[in-house]
Amino acid sequence: MEVRVQNIRKEFGRYPALEDVSLDIRSGELIALLGPSGSGKTTLLRLIAGLESPTEGTIFFGNEDASNKSVQQRNIGFVFQHYALFRHMTVLDNVSFGLKVRPGNRRPPAAEIRRRALDLLELVQLSGLEKRYPAQLSGGQRQRVALARAMAVEPNVLLLDEPFGALDAQVRKELRKWLREIHDRTGHTTVFVTHDQEEALELADRVVVMSKGAIEQVGTPDDIYDHPVSPFVYGFIGQSNCLEVTLSRGEIWFEDRPIGLRAASEPDGPATLYFRPHDIELIDGCGGCLAGLVTAGRRVAGTRHLEVSLGRTLPPVEIELPPERASSTDHSRVAFRPTRWKLYRGASDVAAASVQAQTSAIELAPTGT
Repeated sequence: MEVRVQNIRKEFGRYPALEDVSLDIRSGELIALLGPSGSGKTTLLRLIAGLESPTEGTIFFGNEDASNKSVQQRNIGFVFQHYALFRHMTVLDNVSFGLKVRPGNRRPPAAEIRRRALDLLELVQLSGLEKRYPAQLSGGQRQRVALARAMAVEPNVLLLDEPFGALDAQVRKELRKWLREIHDRTGHTTVFVTHDQEEALELADRVVVMSKGAIEQVGTPDDIYDHPVSPFVYGFIGQSNCLEVTLSRGEIWFEDRPIGLRAASEPDGPATLYFRPHDIELIDGCGGCLAGLVTAGRRVAGTRHLEVSLGRTLPPVEIELPPERASSTDHSRVAFRPTRWKLYRGASDVAAASVQAQTSAIELAPTGT
C-alpha cells in the first residue's frame, strides 16, 4: 500500500505540531521518521494511523482519501513502545485478538485464526511459547508478540512507535537486524518512529529527518549522512564539529589565518564550517591548518576520540584517530585539517544555523594538499 501525506497541518490548541508536511511513502518501503523530542514524528505517525485527524491536508492510502477513515477502516497494524499486550491473555490469544474481534462477515474461521497465529509465532521465532503469558516473557519476546499481533490482521500499513525504546542496547541491536529480515520476507509498507539515529540509518530504506513540525530532509541513509542539506541535519546525524569561519578570496580563514581549504567562486564573508571527527588528517607543523591542545581523550570501540581546544574562548572540537596514532598526542599540541566538509552561509551562530531551513549550502571537495 502506498501512502501519501499531502500538505498536512496539525494543531493542538494553538500549538502547531506539524506545518505543511508532505511525504510519499512507497509500497513495501521501510521508512524511518527520525528527530528529537517535539519534532512532530509521533504526531505524523498517529495521523497516518487515524488516531489523530489533521487540522488541514489530506492522507491518501493508494488513490483513496483516508483522512476521515478510522484505524479499523484503514487496516493499520500498530506496535507501541511498551508492547500494550493483554496481560490476562496467552501469547496465542494476544496474536489472535485482532482477527477474533472482526465483524462476523470479515472474521476467519477459528481454525484459520489459530493457524495464522501459529505461523506468525514461528516467523517471529516464538514457536512453543504460545501458552505463556506476557509476564513470563522477556522484553524482547514481548515486542515480538506485539509485532506478530500487528501483522496478524494483514495490515495495509505497519506502524511502529519507538518499538525498541524500552529495551536494553544489546537486545535493541539484535531486534533491529531481526525486524529488517522480517520486513524483507513479508513486504509490508512499514513506518517507524525513532529518535535513535543509528537505528534509523541501519534499518530504513529511507529516512525522514524532522525538526519543529517540519521535514528537513528525506533520503537514503547514505544521502542523509553524506549529503545533509541543512545545518540541523548535519548536526543531528552522526557526530560533527562546526566552526565560525570567514571566506576571503577563495580561501577559508579561521580567526586570523587560512586553514588550507579553498572555496573557489564563493563570495567573501562569514560562514559556518562543518566536518565530522573522522574526516580529518593530521598535519606536520601548521602551514595552513587547524591546531590546538588535546585536553581529553577516550576510547570508543576501535578508535580514540580526542577533544581539542582551539582557543580559550572557543568551544572544543573532537577528532577521531586510530588508537596507535592517538597515543602520542595526549595533552600535546595537534595540527589537522578536514578532508570532507561542508559550508553553510547566512548563519551567524550554530544555534541560529540549526533552525534556518532556508540557509543555502555549498558542498565542496577536499583540497589536494
